[in-house]
Amino acid sequence: MAAGKSTVAQLVAERLPRAVHVRGDVFRRMIVSGRADPTPGNADEAEAQLRLRYRLATSTADEYAAAGFTAVVQDVVLGGHLRTFVDSVRTRPRHVVVLAPSPEAVAVREAARPKSGYGAWTVADLDRGLREGTPRIGWWLDTTDLTPERTADAILADLERSRVD
Repeated sequence: MAAGKSTVAQLVAERLPRAVHVRGDVFRRMIVSGRADPTPGNADEAEAQLRLRYRLATSTADEYAAAGFTAVVQDVVLGGHLRTFVDSVRTRPRHVVVLAPSPEAVAVREAARPKSGYGAWTVADLDRGLREGTPRIGWWLDTTDLTPERTADAILADLERSRVD
């Protein structure tokens, strides 16, 4: 969170000729009662809902791709979930860009935002989960010193770097 995922994904999608921006978190927000958000030490229900959210995001991307759109999927996918997430996308080619600014940059960005996305987590918790527990799939882009526009420029200028097929 506060890495620039939503902004960068939107910018990338806007620069492509026929594209959609699939926001993974929308599937979490659709649950109006009984939602179990992932928090440190949360129960199995939160994990099951997280996996459901990921399946819905990837299947939505595949449906848009089947209709001729480039699907730019944006979500927080950490740990072993990243491999499962990528493997569940049927459309080829597949690209993965992990925005990986420094935790200090994320903390500054988070403090400047009108909303707080971290809840029970800390910036350090999620950064550790990203860097220590997540497989190095695709292009891990250090966006510490990049604006969202420059990040989108970099992604589109070197898209093959993120290809995972």
